Formats: sequence, structure tokens, C-alpha cells
Amino acid sequence: MRRPLRSADSPARPSRTRRQGAAAVEFAIVAPLLFFFFFAAFEFCRVAMIRHTADNAVYEACRAGIIPGATALDAQAEAQRIMASLGVNNVNISITPSSIVRETPEITVRMEVPLDANSFVPNQFVAGKSIIRELTLRSLKKRINQFKEEIARYEARADSPTRSGS
Repeated sequence: MRRPLRSADSPARPSRTRRQGAAAVEFAIVAPLLFFFFFAAFEFCRVAMIRHTADNAVYEACRAGIIPGATALDAQAEAQRIMASLGVNNVNISITPSSIVRETPEITVRMEVPLDANSFVPNQFVAGKSIIRELTLRSLKKRINQFKEEIARYEARADSPTRSGS
């Protein structure tokens, strides 16, 4: 069977040879954008993971430091241990007060994590930025002593003879 000849007004289909390079050109345009968004998402997830780990580390460090008999070094070691579990380095940790005693009413842990040193991809997204977390945890000793004083006052009132108004 013979194919009918094309008329002059029918649209010509592009030949296969003219379309061979189109896929390569489209890939060359789309691939950099695709990789950019992939690495940006990856880096932002890493930053969120570091932020949440830093929150947990300052909390656990405060808990370790406020326990009677603990030292500032105990609190700092706990914070470093938690951050090391994520592979984070160059963490600056400060504990206030630097000398913890049994009567210390509160402890503050401040942590600064530079993102330049903790990035998986070249730091074009987080260059020069840091995550800073700080937490203050108060000891319950003062509150417990206040409750004891209130109980003692209440018991003293209960033991005293009541006045009768006759």
C-alpha cells in the first residue's frame, strides 16, 4: 500500500534526527535546579536535626549539673556526649555558675554550634550562621524548703489553742 503524499498545508512532523539532542538540553537545564533543591532540602534537614539535638543537649546538661554533687564538668561532658552522637564538632558550651555547689539555686547552660563546621554540603546555605541554645534549670531545694516552712507554720497554728469569743 502506498502512502499518500503530504499536502503543502499539512503540518510537517519534526524529523527524529532534529529531536535527538532535545533530551540532553532539557536535562542540562533541569538537572542543576533539581540538585540545588535536593541539597538545599538535605542541608535544611541537617540544620533542623542539629537544632533539636542542641535543645536536648542543653536540657540534659542542666539536669546533669543540678543534681547534688555534680560539677560544671559533668554538665559539659553530658552536652558534648549528646552532640557527639550526631557528629557535631566545634561546640562552644558555657556553664553558669562555673562552680556548682550543693546550694546552687540554678544552673544555666549555653551552647553555640557553628554551622560552617557542621555542614554536609558546601555551606552556601548556612555560611557564617550559628545555632545558639540556652536553658536555665532551677533547683527544687528552695521550693521544698518553702513548702517545709509553710507546713511548719500550718502545724504551729493547728497546735495553738483556739480562741473562743465568749
